[in-house]
Amino acid sequence: MRRLRIGLAQMNPTVGDIEGNLAKIRQLIEHARSERVDIIAFPELAITGYPPEDLLLRPAFIEKNKEALDSLLPLATDLMVVVGFVDRKDDIYNAAAILYNGKVQGIYHKQYLPNYGVFDENRTFQEGTENPVILFRGMRIGINICEDIWYPKGPLYHQALYGDAEIIVNLSASPFYAGKREVRERMLQTRAADNTTYIAYINTVGGQDELVFDGQSLLIGPEGEIEARGKAFQEDFMICEVDLDHVFRVRLHDPRRRKDKRLPSQSDPLWDAPVSIWEIRDSLKRGASPLLDNSPLKKTQKTVPLESEDEIYQALCLGVRDYVRKNRFKEILVGLSGGVDSALVAAIAVDALGEENVHGLFMPSQFTSQDSFEDVFALSSNLGIKIQTLNISQIYGAMLDTLQPLFGTLPADTTEENLQARIRGLWMMALSNKFHWMVLTTGNKSEMSVGYMTLYGDMAGGFAVLKDVPKTLVYDLATRVNVLKPGRIPQRILLKEPTAELRPNQKDSDSLPPYEILDPIMRAYVEEDMGYAEIVARGHDPVTVAKILRLIVGSEYKRRQSPPGVKISLRAFGKDWRVPVTNQFKGN
Repeated sequence: MRRLRIGLAQMNPTVGDIEGNLAKIRQLIEHARSERVDIIAFPELAITGYPPEDLLLRPAFIEKNKEALDSLLPLATDLMVVVGFVDRKDDIYNAAAILYNGKVQGIYHKQYLPNYGVFDENRTFQEGTENPVILFRGMRIGINICEDIWYPKGPLYHQALYGDAEIIVNLSASPFYAGKREVRERMLQTRAADNTTYIAYINTVGGQDELVFDGQSLLIGPEGEIEARGKAFQEDFMICEVDLDHVFRVRLHDPRRRKDKRLPSQSDPLWDAPVSIWEIRDSLKRGASPLLDNSPLKKTQKTVPLESEDEIYQALCLGVRDYVRKNRFKEILVGLSGGVDSALVAAIAVDALGEENVHGLFMPSQFTSQDSFEDVFALSSNLGIKIQTLNISQIYGAMLDTLQPLFGTLPADTTEENLQARIRGLWMMALSNKFHWMVLTTGNKSEMSVGYMTLYGDMAGGFAVLKDVPKTLVYDLATRVNVLKPGRIPQRILLKEPTAELRPNQKDSDSLPPYEILDPIMRAYVEEDMGYAEIVARGHDPVTVAKILRLIVGSEYKRRQSPPGVKISLRAFGKDWRVPVTNQFKGN
Protein backbone atom coordinates (compact mmCIF):
# COMPACT_ATOMS: atom_id res chain seq x y z
CA MET A 1 0.00 0.00 0.00
CA ARG A 2 1.02 3.63 -0.50
CA ARG A 3 1.21 4.80 3.07
CA LEU A 4 1.11 8.44 4.24
CA ARG A 5 1.96 9.34 7.83
CA ILE A 6 0.56 12.75 8.75
CA GLY A 7 0.72 14.66 12.02
CA LEU A 8 -2.15 16.99 12.94
CA ALA A 9 -0.82 19.64 15.32
CA GLN A 10 -3.83 20.87 17.27
CA MET A 11 -2.19 23.78 19.10
CA ASN A 12 -3.28 26.71 21.26
CA PRO A 13 -1.75 29.90 19.84
CA THR A 14 -2.05 33.40 21.28
CA VAL A 15 -2.88 36.29 18.98
CA GLY A 16 0.16 38.51 18.57
CA ASP A 17 2.53 36.24 20.49
CA ILE A 18 4.48 35.32 17.40
CA GLU A 19 7.56 34.19 19.32
CA GLY A 20 5.50 32.05 21.69
CA ASN A 21 3.53 30.50 18.83
CA LEU A 22 6.76 29.88 16.94
CA ALA A 23 8.27 28.07 19.91
CA LYS A 24 5.29 25.70 20.00
CA ILE A 25 5.52 25.09 16.27
CA ARG A 26 9.23 24.29 16.47
CA GLN A 27 8.70 21.87 19.33
CA LEU A 28 5.92 20.08 17.45
CA ILE A 29 8.01 19.80 14.28
CA GLU A 30 10.82 18.15 16.25
CA HIS A 31 8.32 15.77 17.82
CA ALA A 32 6.89 14.96 14.37
CA ARG A 33 10.39 14.23 13.09
CA SER A 34 10.99 11.80 15.94
CA GLU A 35 7.74 10.05 14.96
CA ARG A 36 8.88 9.80 11.29
CA VAL A 37 5.87 11.60 9.82
CA ASP A 38 5.77 12.61 6.16
CA ILE A 39 3.74 15.78 6.75
CA ILE A 40 2.93 17.90 9.79
CA ALA A 41 0.06 20.37 9.45
CA PHE A 42 -0.80 23.28 11.75
CA PRO A 43 -4.03 25.29 12.12
CA GLU A 44 -5.09 28.39 10.24
CA LEU A 45 -2.88 31.43 11.04
CA ALA A 46 -0.96 29.37 13.58
CA ILE A 47 1.96 31.82 13.51
CA THR A 48 -0.10 34.94 14.28
CA GLY A 49 -3.01 33.42 16.20
CA TYR A 50 -6.63 33.77 15.11
CA PRO A 51 -8.30 36.20 14.64
CA PRO A 52 -5.60 38.89 14.40
CA GLU A 53 -8.21 41.53 13.49
CA ASP A 54 -6.73 45.02 13.08
CA LEU A 55 -3.22 43.89 13.90
CA LEU A 56 -3.27 43.07 10.20
CA LEU A 57 -3.25 46.81 9.47
CA ARG A 58 0.22 47.10 11.02
CA PRO A 59 3.02 46.39 8.50
CA ALA A 60 5.42 45.52 11.32
CA PHE A 61 3.09 42.73 12.45
CA ILE A 62 2.95 41.24 8.96
CA GLU A 63 6.72 41.45 8.57
CA LYS A 64 7.31 39.80 11.96
CA ASN A 65 5.07 36.90 10.96
CA LYS A 66 6.96 36.43 7.68
CA GLU A 67 10.28 36.42 9.53
CA ALA A 68 8.87 33.73 11.81
CA LEU A 69 7.92 31.63 8.78
CA ASP A 70 11.41 31.96 7.32
CA SER A 71 12.92 30.81 10.61
CA LEU A 72 11.11 27.47 10.21
CA LEU A 73 12.81 26.61 6.91
CA PRO A 74 15.85 24.87 8.46
CA LEU A 75 13.45 22.54 10.31
CA ALA A 76 11.57 21.53 7.17
CA THR A 77 14.13 19.22 5.61
CA ASP A 78 13.09 15.58 5.70
CA LEU A 79 9.40 16.25 6.41
CA MET A 80 6.86 18.63 4.89
CA VAL A 81 5.48 21.41 7.09
CA VAL A 82 2.13 23.04 6.27
CA VAL A 83 1.54 26.10 8.45
CA GLY A 84 -0.89 29.02 8.50
CA PHE A 85 0.47 32.57 8.27
CA VAL A 86 -0.23 35.97 6.71
CA ASP A 87 1.24 36.29 3.22
CA ARG A 88 2.12 39.63 1.66
CA LYS A 89 2.12 40.12 -2.08
CA ASP A 90 0.24 42.94 -3.78
CA ASP A 91 -2.12 42.65 -0.79
CA ILE A 92 -2.28 40.42 2.28
CA TYR A 93 -3.70 36.90 2.29
CA ASN A 94 -4.80 34.34 4.84
CA ALA A 95 -2.33 31.73 3.69
CA ALA A 96 -0.85 28.27 4.14
CA ALA A 97 2.86 27.81 3.44
CA ILE A 98 4.21 24.47 2.25
CA LEU A 99 7.78 24.07 3.54
CA TYR A 100 10.14 21.28 2.49
CA ASN A 101 13.83 20.75 1.80
CA GLY A 102 14.63 24.05 3.51
CA LYS A 103 12.48 26.09 1.09
CA VAL A 104 9.00 27.54 0.69
CA GLN A 105 7.68 25.15 -1.96
CA GLY A 106 4.36 26.91 -2.40
CA ILE A 107 1.80 29.18 -0.75
CA TYR A 108 -1.97 28.64 -0.83
CA HIS A 109 -4.26 31.65 -0.42
CA LYS A 110 -7.67 31.20 1.24
CA GLN A 111 -10.47 31.78 -1.26
CA TYR A 112 -13.66 32.00 0.79
CA LEU A 113 -13.33 34.77 3.38
CA PRO A 114 -16.11 34.58 5.97
CA ASN A 115 -17.86 37.86 6.64
CA TYR A 116 -20.69 36.95 8.99
CA GLY A 117 -21.20 36.43 12.72
CA VAL A 118 -17.87 36.88 14.49
CA PHE A 119 -15.90 36.90 11.21
CA ASP A 120 -14.83 39.91 9.15
CA GLU A 121 -12.00 38.60 7.00
CA ASN A 122 -13.13 40.59 3.95
CA ARG A 123 -12.18 43.69 5.89
CA THR A 124 -8.48 42.91 5.69
CA PHE A 125 -7.67 39.97 3.41
CA GLN A 126 -7.70 39.54 -0.36
CA GLU A 127 -9.18 36.36 -1.84
CA GLY A 128 -7.03 33.66 -3.38
CA THR A 129 -7.75 32.22 -6.82
CA GLU A 130 -5.59 29.11 -7.27
CA ASN A 131 -6.40 25.47 -6.45
CA PRO A 132 -3.07 23.70 -6.04
CA VAL A 133 -2.49 19.97 -5.75
CA ILE A 134 0.89 18.95 -4.40
CA LEU A 135 2.61 15.97 -5.99
CA PHE A 136 4.88 14.63 -3.25
CA ARG A 137 6.41 11.15 -3.06
CA GLY A 138 3.89 9.91 -5.60
CA MET A 139 0.94 11.22 -3.58
CA ARG A 140 -1.51 13.98 -4.54
CA ILE A 141 -2.33 16.35 -1.69
CA GLY A 142 -4.76 19.28 -1.73
CA ILE A 143 -4.34 22.19 0.68
CA ASN A 144 -7.10 24.63 1.65
CA ILE A 145 -8.14 26.74 4.62
CA CYS A 146 -11.17 26.59 6.93
CA GLU A 147 -14.14 28.24 5.15
CA ASP A 148 -12.96 26.89 1.78
CA ILE A 149 -14.13 23.41 2.73
CA TRP A 150 -17.66 24.46 3.70
CA TYR A 151 -18.61 25.07 0.05
CA PRO A 152 -19.58 21.94 -1.98
CA LYS A 153 -18.10 23.34 -5.21
CA GLY A 154 -15.18 25.08 -3.54
CA PRO A 155 -11.45 24.33 -3.74
CA LEU A 156 -11.79 20.76 -2.45
CA TYR A 157 -14.11 19.84 -5.33
CA HIS A 158 -11.65 21.05 -7.95
CA GLN A 159 -8.61 19.60 -6.19
CA ALA A 160 -10.20 16.16 -5.85
CA LEU A 161 -11.91 15.96 -9.25
CA TYR A 162 -9.60 17.79 -11.65
CA GLY A 163 -6.38 17.47 -9.64
CA ASP A 164 -7.01 13.89 -8.45
CA ALA A 165 -6.11 14.84 -4.88
CA GLU A 166 -6.19 11.77 -2.65
CA ILE A 167 -6.07 13.64 0.66
CA ILE A 168 -7.19 17.17 1.48
CA VAL A 169 -5.39 18.98 4.30
CA ASN A 170 -7.61 21.71 5.72
CA LEU A 171 -6.12 24.25 8.14
CA SER A 172 -8.88 25.64 10.31
CA ALA A 173 -9.79 28.00 13.14
CA SER A 174 -13.42 27.07 13.74
CA PRO A 175 -14.93 28.70 16.87
CA PHE A 176 -17.10 26.69 19.22
CA TYR A 177 -20.80 27.03 19.90
CA ALA A 178 -23.12 24.39 21.30
CA GLY A 179 -23.95 21.92 18.52
CA LYS A 180 -21.15 23.11 16.20
CA ARG A 181 -19.17 19.85 16.35
CA GLU A 182 -22.08 17.81 15.01
CA VAL A 183 -22.73 20.26 12.16
CA ARG A 184 -19.05 20.45 11.26
CA GLU A 185 -18.52 16.69 11.30
CA ARG A 186 -21.57 16.01 9.13
CA MET A 187 -20.33 18.57 6.61
CA LEU A 188 -16.81 17.11 6.50
CA GLN A 189 -18.10 13.56 6.20
CA THR A 190 -20.25 14.65 3.27
CA ARG A 191 -17.32 16.39 1.56
CA ALA A 192 -15.09 13.33 1.97
CA ALA A 193 -17.73 10.88 0.67
CA ASP A 194 -18.89 13.09 -2.20
CA ASN A 195 -15.32 13.63 -3.40
CA THR A 196 -13.96 10.18 -2.43
CA THR A 197 -10.95 11.62 -0.68
CA TYR A 198 -9.37 11.58 2.75
CA ILE A 199 -9.75 14.80 4.72
CA ALA A 200 -7.23 15.77 7.39
CA TYR A 201 -8.91 18.60 9.28
CA ILE A 202 -6.72 20.51 11.76
CA ASN A 203 -8.60 22.84 14.09
CA THR A 204 -7.02 25.28 16.50
CA VAL A 205 -7.83 25.13 20.22
CA GLY A 206 -7.98 27.73 22.99
CA GLY A 207 -9.66 30.92 24.09
CA GLN A 208 -9.28 34.27 22.31
CA ASP A 209 -11.32 37.09 23.87
CA GLU A 210 -14.96 36.02 23.36
CA LEU A 211 -14.16 33.04 21.15
CA VAL A 212 -13.28 29.52 22.20
CA PHE A 213 -11.86 27.02 19.72
CA ASP A 214 -12.62 23.43 20.59
CA GLY A 215 -10.01 21.50 18.61
CA GLN A 216 -11.50 18.07 17.86
CA SER A 217 -9.44 17.76 14.68
CA LEU A 218 -10.41 14.92 12.37
CA LEU A 219 -9.22 12.35 9.90
CA ILE A 220 -12.09 11.26 7.66
CA GLY A 221 -11.88 8.43 5.12
CA PRO A 222 -13.02 8.53 1.47
CA GLU A 223 -16.32 6.84 2.32
CA GLY A 224 -17.15 9.48 4.96
CA GLU A 225 -16.17 7.51 8.06
CA ILE A 226 -14.44 9.32 10.93
CA GLU A 227 -11.17 7.46 11.51
CA ALA A 228 -9.65 9.75 14.17
CA ARG A 229 -10.84 12.62 16.35
CA GLY A 230 -8.64 14.88 18.46
CA LYS A 231 -9.25 15.92 22.05
CA ALA A 232 -11.85 18.55 22.92
CA PHE A 233 -10.62 21.85 24.42
CA GLN A 234 -7.05 20.55 24.79
CA GLU A 235 -3.90 20.66 22.74
CA ASP A 236 -3.28 17.40 20.92
CA PHE A 237 -0.92 15.89 18.38
CA MET A 238 -2.53 13.22 16.24
CA ILE A 239 -0.42 10.90 14.11
CA CYS A 240 -2.55 9.33 11.42
CA GLU A 241 -1.58 6.71 8.84
CA VAL A 242 -3.61 6.45 5.66
CA ASP A 243 -3.62 4.04 2.75
CA LEU A 244 -3.90 6.24 -0.33
CA ASP A 245 -4.50 3.21 -2.57
CA HIS A 246 -7.80 2.89 -0.72
CA VAL A 247 -8.92 6.12 -2.40
CA PHE A 248 -8.42 4.61 -5.84
CA ARG A 249 -10.36 1.49 -4.87
CA VAL A 250 -13.29 3.57 -3.63
CA ARG A 251 -13.28 5.74 -6.73
CA LEU A 252 -13.55 2.68 -8.96
CA HIS A 253 -16.99 2.09 -7.44
CA ASP A 254 -18.24 5.69 -7.67
CA PRO A 255 -20.08 6.45 -10.94
CA ARG A 256 -20.66 10.07 -9.89
CA ARG A 257 -16.98 10.83 -10.36
CA ARG A 258 -17.01 9.47 -13.91
CA LYS A 259 -19.98 11.69 -14.77
CA ASP A 260 -18.40 14.80 -13.28
CA LYS A 261 -14.86 14.26 -14.50
CA ARG A 262 -14.70 15.89 -17.90
CA LEU A 263 -12.44 18.37 -19.60
CA PRO A 264 -13.12 21.78 -18.10
CA SER A 265 -13.85 24.82 -20.19
CA GLN A 266 -14.38 28.48 -19.48
CA SER A 267 -18.09 28.01 -20.18
CA ASP A 268 -18.37 25.44 -17.39
CA PRO A 269 -19.95 27.28 -14.41
CA LEU A 270 -18.19 24.90 -12.02
CA TRP A 271 -14.80 25.78 -13.40
CA ASP A 272 -14.25 29.11 -11.66
CA ALA A 273 -10.63 28.53 -10.68
CA PRO A 274 -7.81 26.51 -12.24
CA VAL A 275 -6.07 23.53 -10.70
CA SER A 276 -2.29 23.62 -10.71
CA ILE A 277 0.09 20.78 -9.87
CA TRP A 278 3.01 21.66 -7.63
CA GLU A 279 5.58 18.91 -7.87
CA ILE A 280 7.91 18.76 -4.89
CA ARG A 281 11.03 16.69 -5.39
CA ASP A 282 11.84 14.32 -2.54
CA SER A 283 15.09 15.02 -0.77
CA LEU A 284 15.30 11.47 0.56
CA LYS A 285 17.01 8.63 -1.26
CA ARG A 286 13.89 6.48 -1.16
CA GLY A 287 12.69 8.03 -4.41
CA ALA A 288 9.62 9.78 -5.65
CA SER A 289 7.14 7.30 -4.19
CA PRO A 290 6.36 6.41 -0.59
CA LEU A 291 7.75 3.12 0.61
CA LEU A 292 5.42 0.26 -0.05
CA ASP A 293 4.36 -1.34 3.20
CA ASN A 294 1.73 -4.02 3.67
CA SER A 295 1.80 -4.04 7.45
CA PRO A 296 -1.45 -2.93 9.16
CA LEU A 297 -2.00 0.80 9.47
CA LYS A 298 -1.50 2.20 12.93
CA LYS A 299 -4.86 3.35 14.26
CA THR A 300 -5.20 6.77 15.88
CA GLN A 301 -7.37 7.02 18.97
CA LYS A 302 -10.82 8.42 18.22
CA THR A 303 -11.75 10.61 21.17
CA VAL A 304 -15.36 10.17 22.29
CA PRO A 305 -17.35 13.44 21.99
CA LEU A 306 -18.48 15.13 25.18
CA GLU A 307 -22.12 15.35 26.24
CA SER A 308 -23.68 18.75 25.45
CA GLU A 309 -23.56 20.19 28.99
CA ASP A 310 -20.03 18.90 29.58
CA GLU A 311 -18.95 20.42 26.28
CA ILE A 312 -20.35 23.83 27.24
CA TYR A 313 -18.81 23.63 30.70
CA GLN A 314 -15.39 22.79 29.27
CA ALA A 315 -15.72 25.67 26.80
CA LEU A 316 -16.44 28.08 29.67
CA CYS A 317 -13.47 26.76 31.66
CA LEU A 318 -11.09 27.09 28.71
CA GLY A 319 -12.44 30.55 27.89
CA VAL A 320 -11.80 31.74 31.45
CA ARG A 321 -8.40 30.07 31.73
CA ASP A 322 -7.03 31.51 28.50
CA TYR A 323 -8.52 34.98 28.97
CA VAL A 324 -6.99 35.27 32.43
CA ARG A 325 -3.63 33.69 31.58
CA LYS A 326 -3.13 35.23 28.15
CA ASN A 327 -3.82 38.67 29.62
CA ARG A 328 -1.13 37.99 32.25
CA PHE A 329 -3.31 37.70 35.31
CA LYS A 330 -2.85 34.89 37.78
CA GLU A 331 -5.60 35.27 40.38
CA ILE A 332 -9.26 36.24 40.08
CA LEU A 333 -12.01 37.64 42.30
CA VAL A 334 -15.67 36.56 42.33
CA GLY A 335 -18.45 38.30 44.23
CA LEU A 336 -20.42 35.56 46.01
CA SER A 337 -24.06 36.26 46.81
CA GLY A 338 -25.51 32.87 47.72
CA GLY A 339 -27.16 32.64 44.28
CA VAL A 340 -26.71 30.08 41.54
CA ASP A 341 -24.93 32.41 39.07
CA SER A 342 -22.04 33.31 41.36
CA ALA A 343 -21.83 29.69 42.54
CA LEU A 344 -21.43 28.43 38.98
CA VAL A 345 -18.86 31.13 38.13
CA ALA A 346 -16.85 30.17 41.25
CA ALA A 347 -16.91 26.48 40.27
CA ILE A 348 -15.79 27.29 36.72
CA ALA A 349 -13.02 29.52 38.06
CA VAL A 350 -11.73 26.78 40.36
CA ASP A 351 -11.75 24.20 37.57
CA ALA A 352 -10.10 26.64 35.16
CA LEU A 353 -7.43 28.16 37.41
CA GLY A 354 -7.17 26.09 40.59
CA GLU A 355 -8.70 26.90 43.97
CA GLU A 356 -5.51 28.62 45.15
CA ASN A 357 -6.02 31.35 42.52
CA VAL A 358 -9.68 32.10 43.25
CA HIS A 359 -10.81 34.66 45.83
CA GLY A 360 -14.41 35.17 46.96
CA LEU A 361 -15.90 38.37 48.36
CA PHE A 362 -19.23 38.33 50.22
CA MET A 363 -20.86 41.75 50.62
CA PRO A 364 -24.11 41.36 52.60
CA SER A 365 -26.56 44.12 53.45
CA GLN A 366 -29.57 44.42 55.71
CA PHE A 367 -31.56 42.66 52.94
CA THR A 368 -29.31 39.57 52.80
CA SER A 369 -31.03 36.46 54.13
CA GLN A 370 -29.60 34.01 56.64
CA ASP A 371 -29.83 31.34 53.94
CA SER A 372 -27.46 33.38 51.75
CA PHE A 373 -24.97 33.74 54.61
CA GLU A 374 -24.93 29.99 55.16
CA ASP A 375 -24.85 29.09 51.47
CA VAL A 376 -21.94 31.40 50.63
CA PHE A 377 -19.70 29.91 53.31
CA ALA A 378 -20.77 26.35 52.49
CA LEU A 379 -19.95 26.97 48.82
CA SER A 380 -16.54 28.48 49.55
CA SER A 381 -15.73 25.56 51.86
CA ASN A 382 -16.84 22.98 49.27
CA LEU A 383 -14.75 24.62 46.53
CA GLY A 384 -11.78 25.29 48.78
CA ILE A 385 -11.55 28.98 47.95
CA LYS A 386 -10.59 31.90 50.17
CA ILE A 387 -13.42 34.28 51.12
CA GLN A 388 -13.63 37.68 52.75
CA THR A 389 -16.74 39.45 54.08
CA LEU A 390 -17.40 43.20 53.82
CA ASN A 391 -20.83 44.39 54.97
CA ILE A 392 -22.19 47.26 52.88
CA SER A 393 -24.99 48.31 55.27
CA GLN A 394 -23.10 51.16 56.95
CA ILE A 395 -21.74 52.77 53.79
CA TYR A 396 -25.13 52.29 52.08
CA GLY A 397 -26.81 54.20 54.88
CA ALA A 398 -24.18 56.94 54.71
CA MET A 399 -24.68 57.33 50.98
CA LEU A 400 -28.46 57.56 51.37
CA ASP A 401 -27.96 60.27 53.99
CA THR A 402 -25.62 62.15 51.66
CA LEU A 403 -28.08 61.97 48.77
CA GLN A 404 -31.22 62.74 50.82
CA PRO A 405 -31.06 66.54 50.39
CA LEU A 406 -31.07 66.01 46.62
CA PHE A 407 -33.60 63.15 46.54
CA GLY A 408 -35.95 65.01 48.89
CA THR A 409 -39.38 63.42 49.19
CA LEU A 410 -39.10 61.35 46.02
CA PRO A 411 -40.15 57.74 46.73
CA ALA A 412 -37.53 54.98 46.81
CA ASP A 413 -37.16 53.03 43.56
CA THR A 414 -34.49 51.12 41.64
CA THR A 415 -32.08 53.99 42.26
CA GLU A 416 -31.61 52.88 45.87
CA GLU A 417 -31.39 49.25 44.80
CA ASN A 418 -28.75 49.98 42.17
CA LEU A 419 -26.77 51.99 44.70
CA GLN A 420 -26.08 48.75 46.59
CA ALA A 421 -24.84 47.02 43.44
CA ARG A 422 -22.58 49.98 42.70
CA ILE A 423 -21.06 49.90 46.18
CA ARG A 424 -20.25 46.26 45.62
CA GLY A 425 -18.79 46.99 42.19
CA LEU A 426 -16.64 49.75 43.67
CA TRP A 427 -15.24 47.45 46.34
CA MET A 428 -14.60 44.63 43.87
CA MET A 429 -12.62 46.95 41.61
CA ALA A 430 -10.69 48.37 44.59
CA LEU A 431 -9.49 44.89 45.48
CA SER A 432 -8.71 44.23 41.81
CA ASN A 433 -6.52 47.34 41.66
CA LYS A 434 -4.75 46.67 44.93
CA PHE A 435 -4.02 42.96 44.49
CA HIS A 436 -4.00 42.68 40.66
CA TRP A 437 -6.90 40.25 40.61
CA MET A 438 -9.15 40.04 37.57
CA VAL A 439 -12.83 40.39 38.50
CA LEU A 440 -15.20 37.83 36.98
CA THR A 441 -18.75 39.14 36.69
CA THR A 442 -21.65 36.77 37.34
CA GLY A 443 -24.57 38.04 35.22
CA ASN A 444 -26.15 35.61 32.75
CA LYS A 445 -27.53 36.01 29.22
CA SER A 446 -31.14 36.21 30.37
CA GLU A 447 -30.35 39.16 32.65
CA MET A 448 -28.07 40.74 30.06
CA SER A 449 -30.79 40.56 27.43
CA VAL A 450 -33.48 42.42 29.41
CA GLY A 451 -31.21 44.79 31.33
CA TYR A 452 -31.66 43.09 34.71
CA MET A 453 -28.20 44.17 35.82
CA THR A 454 -26.67 47.39 37.13
CA LEU A 455 -24.36 49.48 35.01
CA TYR A 456 -21.15 50.21 36.97
CA GLY A 457 -22.40 47.76 39.61
CA ASP A 458 -22.64 44.01 39.10
CA MET A 459 -21.57 44.58 35.48
CA ALA A 460 -18.18 45.91 36.63
CA GLY A 461 -15.34 43.50 35.95
CA GLY A 462 -12.90 42.10 33.44
CA PHE A 463 -14.69 39.04 32.05
CA ALA A 464 -18.35 38.02 31.98
CA VAL A 465 -18.24 34.23 32.26
CA LEU A 466 -21.99 33.61 31.83
CA LYS A 467 -22.68 36.40 29.32
CA ASP A 468 -23.92 33.86 26.75
CA VAL A 469 -25.48 31.37 29.21
CA PRO A 470 -29.27 31.69 29.75
CA LYS A 471 -30.56 31.29 33.30
CA THR A 472 -32.19 27.94 32.62
CA LEU A 473 -28.89 26.62 31.30
CA VAL A 474 -27.13 28.03 34.38
CA TYR A 475 -29.23 25.67 36.52
CA ASP A 476 -28.50 22.75 34.19
CA LEU A 477 -24.75 23.38 34.33
CA ALA A 478 -24.75 23.85 38.11
CA THR A 479 -26.64 20.59 38.51
CA ARG A 480 -24.13 18.89 36.21
CA VAL A 481 -21.28 20.21 38.39
CA ASN A 482 -22.77 18.34 41.32
CA VAL A 483 -23.26 15.18 39.28
CA LEU A 484 -19.60 15.09 38.31
CA LYS A 485 -18.36 16.09 41.78
CA PRO A 486 -21.18 15.62 44.31
CA GLY A 487 -21.83 18.33 46.85
CA ARG A 488 -19.77 21.15 45.37
CA ILE A 489 -22.72 23.54 45.07
CA PRO A 490 -25.08 23.47 48.10
CA GLN A 491 -28.43 21.99 47.14
CA ARG A 492 -30.37 24.93 48.55
CA ILE A 493 -28.70 27.25 46.02
CA LEU A 494 -30.16 25.11 43.24
CA LEU A 495 -33.64 25.04 44.78
CA LYS A 496 -34.33 28.55 46.09
CA GLU A 497 -36.10 31.14 43.99
CA PRO A 498 -33.76 33.61 42.28
CA THR A 499 -33.44 36.97 44.05
CA ALA A 500 -31.15 40.00 43.92
CA GLU A 501 -31.83 40.74 47.64
CA LEU A 502 -31.81 44.51 47.12
CA ARG A 503 -35.07 45.09 49.01
CA PRO A 504 -37.14 43.07 51.52
CA ASN A 505 -38.45 39.75 50.16
CA GLN A 506 -37.40 40.60 46.60
CA LYS A 507 -37.69 37.94 43.86
CA ASP A 508 -36.62 38.11 40.21
CA SER A 509 -40.17 37.14 39.30
CA ASP A 510 -41.38 40.49 40.72
CA SER A 511 -39.87 42.19 37.66
CA LEU A 512 -39.50 39.42 35.08
CA PRO A 513 -41.49 36.45 33.79
CA PRO A 514 -40.21 33.07 35.01
CA TYR A 515 -36.98 32.21 33.24
CA GLU A 516 -38.64 29.14 31.73
CA ILE A 517 -40.81 31.62 29.79
CA LEU A 518 -38.26 34.39 29.28
CA ASP A 519 -35.45 32.27 27.84
CA PRO A 520 -37.30 30.76 24.82
CA ILE A 521 -38.58 34.23 23.87
CA MET A 522 -35.11 35.72 24.24
CA ARG A 523 -33.57 32.95 22.12
CA ALA A 524 -36.17 33.39 19.39
CA TYR A 525 -35.47 37.13 19.15
CA VAL A 526 -31.70 37.20 19.72
CA GLU A 527 -30.52 33.94 18.15
CA GLU A 528 -33.19 33.34 15.48
CA ASP A 529 -34.02 36.97 14.51
CA MET A 530 -37.75 36.33 14.92
CA GLY A 531 -40.17 39.22 15.36
CA TYR A 532 -43.12 39.76 17.69
CA ALA A 533 -45.74 38.05 15.52
CA GLU A 534 -43.58 34.99 14.85
CA ILE A 535 -42.76 34.55 18.53
CA VAL A 536 -46.42 34.90 19.54
CA ALA A 537 -47.29 32.33 16.88
CA ARG A 538 -45.15 29.84 18.79
CA GLY A 539 -47.69 30.01 21.57
CA HIS A 540 -46.21 32.70 23.84
CA ASP A 541 -48.38 35.26 25.62
CA PRO A 542 -48.54 38.46 23.49
CA VAL A 543 -48.21 40.83 26.48
CA THR A 544 -45.17 38.94 27.79
CA VAL A 545 -43.53 38.88 24.36
CA ALA A 546 -44.07 42.62 23.90
CA LYS A 547 -42.56 43.34 27.33
CA ILE A 548 -39.46 41.19 26.78
CA LEU A 549 -38.79 42.62 23.32
CA ARG A 550 -39.15 46.14 24.71
CA LEU A 551 -36.65 45.35 27.46
CA ILE A 552 -34.15 43.77 25.05
CA VAL A 553 -34.22 46.74 22.68
CA GLY A 554 -34.05 49.25 25.52
CA SER A 555 -31.04 47.61 27.19
CA GLU A 556 -28.61 47.88 24.30
CA TYR A 557 -26.76 50.82 25.86
CA LYS A 558 -26.00 48.67 28.90
CA ARG A 559 -24.82 45.66 26.92
CA ARG A 560 -22.48 47.85 24.87
CA GLN A 561 -20.63 48.68 28.10
CA SER A 562 -20.39 45.13 29.43
CA PRO A 563 -17.14 43.14 29.56
CA PRO A 564 -16.49 40.38 27.01
CA GLY A 565 -17.64 36.86 27.76
CA VAL A 566 -17.39 33.34 26.34
CA LYS A 567 -19.48 32.64 23.24
CA ILE A 568 -21.28 29.30 23.55
CA SER A 569 -24.44 29.88 21.47
CA LEU A 570 -25.12 30.41 17.80
CA ARG A 571 -25.41 34.14 18.50
CA ALA A 572 -23.89 35.83 21.51
CA PHE A 573 -23.96 39.42 22.72
CA GLY A 574 -20.68 41.01 21.68
CA LYS A 575 -18.92 40.51 18.33
CA ASP A 576 -21.90 38.45 17.13
CA TRP A 577 -24.46 41.13 17.99
CA ARG A 578 -24.04 44.43 16.14
CA VAL A 579 -27.18 46.37 16.93
CA PRO A 580 -27.20 50.20 17.07
CA VAL A 581 -27.61 51.78 20.49
CA THR A 582 -29.52 54.65 18.89
CA ASN A 583 -32.32 52.64 17.34
CA GLN A 584 -36.03 53.27 16.96
CA PHE A 585 -36.92 49.86 15.52
CA LYS A 586 -38.73 48.06 18.33
CA GLY A 587 -38.52 44.48 17.14
CA ASN A 588 -42.05 44.11 15.72
